[in-house]
Amino acid sequence: MKIGFLGLGIMGRPMAGHLKAAGHDVTVVERKSLTAEDRATFAVVPTAAAVAAGAEIVITMVPDTPDVEAVLFGADGVAAGLKPGTLVIDMSSISPTQTKIFAEKIKALGGEYLDAPVSGGEVGAKNAALTIMVGGAQASFDRALPVFEKMGKNITLVGEENGAGQTCKVANQIIVALTIEAVGEALVFASKAGADPAKVRQALMGGLATSRILELHGERMIKRTFAPGFRIELHQKDLALALSAGKELGVALPNTASTAQLMASCAAMGGGAWDHSGLVKALETMAAHKVAPDA
Repeated sequence: MKIGFLGLGIMGRPMAGHLKAAGHDVTVVERKSLTAEDRATFAVVPTAAAVAAGAEIVITMVPDTPDVEAVLFGADGVAAGLKPGTLVIDMSSISPTQTKIFAEKIKALGGEYLDAPVSGGEVGAKNAALTIMVGGAQASFDRALPVFEKMGKNITLVGEENGAGQTCKVANQIIVALTIEAVGEALVFASKAGADPAKVRQALMGGLATSRILELHGERMIKRTFAPGFRIELHQKDLALALSAGKELGVALPNTASTAQLMASCAAMGGGAWDHSGLVKALETMAAHKVAPDA
């Protein structure tokens, strides 16, 4: 297929690379951040409109709701070059409410739209093992499935209305954030009590408390490896979406709110670009004790 890919970030770059490796023609937009390898791998055109004009499918993978809006509907955006029948797939993590608005605008231009946010972070993107949560029409999902299968493994059409995928991603981010907080709290507690946090983690990996977060992020907390990964500032954005949606729905999210405050504390310490496992630093500050010495 001819695929336009907008957003070559930490996750977008390997995702686009998998599509190219699978034999698809992948076009990206000109950016100063493009590496020599990017330029050798992908076709490069001046604008998002030009990307859309030559594509059967356009994928966006950018940080936040305003970024998606700008890429789709800004000057020389996707909408300006969209052809009838083009499938737009937003794989960013953004507002479910705004997603519905964006989808209606694309459909009014004759396009199709799927919201398909992902989970799995940089590791999942590099290993083509992302979880992909999709909202949109079954026919559009069926059309996109062979493309999704080159980037992920657990691929689910959550609902046939746009916004369903983004709602699922918000739920995912609540679980991930609260589990990171729980792992951090447990390791701070264990370490300050005099136990070896590495051995505590090893023991817990064999019991009911085991999780991928304990496995991956627990190790980061112990080894002090807080390079992203997935940045705290992006997870802050996702929790803000959760709290905003919760307010709209009349749903109390008390632990989401408290974890969002811990992330805000990290950001205030200059840690917005830390991996979200760096949330443990806020807990360490309150305990006046580190899980392990900094590397």
